Amino acid sequence: MSIKVLLIEDEKNLADMIAFFLEEEGYITERVHHAREALQLFPKFGPDIVVTDLMLPEMDGNDLVDAFRQHSTVPILMISASTMLNDRLRALHNGADDFLCKPFSLKELDARIKALLRRSAISYPDKPAKEDKPLENTGHVSVNEYRRTLFVNGVEIEVTHIEFEIMKELYKYPGKVFTRNELMDRIKGSERAYLDRTIDVHISSLRKKIEPDPKNPRYIKTVWGTGYKYVT
Repeated sequence: MSIKVLLIEDEKNLADMIAFFLEEEGYITERVHHAREALQLFPKFGPDIVVTDLMLPEMDGNDLVDAFRQHSTVPILMISASTMLNDRLRALHNGADDFLCKPFSLKELDARIKALLRRSAISYPDKPAKEDKPLENTGHVSVNEYRRTLFVNGVEIEVTHIEFEIMKELYKYPGKVFTRNELMDRIKGSERAYLDRTIDVHISSLRKKIEPDPKNPRYIKTVWGTGYKYVT
């Protein structure tokens, strides 16, 4: 199965170098240099993953991610010359699944892409139908691990891949207190790349999506000084 990558990078030489490398690695790659081109190409190309620069002509990369997130949960890897923590946090909060600072190794780019794909449904296209069922329904929230979908009161909620992984781990073990490090280990394994506070950003986003009152969470509880737990 060939993986389709939509690459959005306004530096033509860099875009050509990345595209050449990815194609040599077996990916099907479409590259564009402007956000508007990406929005037009996206539904036609149907990428399995998006790699986009943060600073783009016509539209900020975060706004582009937001536009994609209106109708898709495709994995998104943000690349940027910025090393500012606030830029990384904003990108993740807006819906990007990973953030890679320039300059970077093309091998690392490939590793990040593979890591995101492993955590997406594309990694499991041939599982039997009997596995296509939610985890035990606890009422307000239910999780379908095979389809990687989250439901709140029976309504499907769009979440990023990292948000889904966090919710899945919390959901599997109601009442268990997870430290930030434990959640990072379960989600990223040996490929951990984020600061612990990044977990807080994803938890905050999840609460906005599943909690009746995100400021007074009922389901994802903070255990001060330790981490988080899910309460049914």
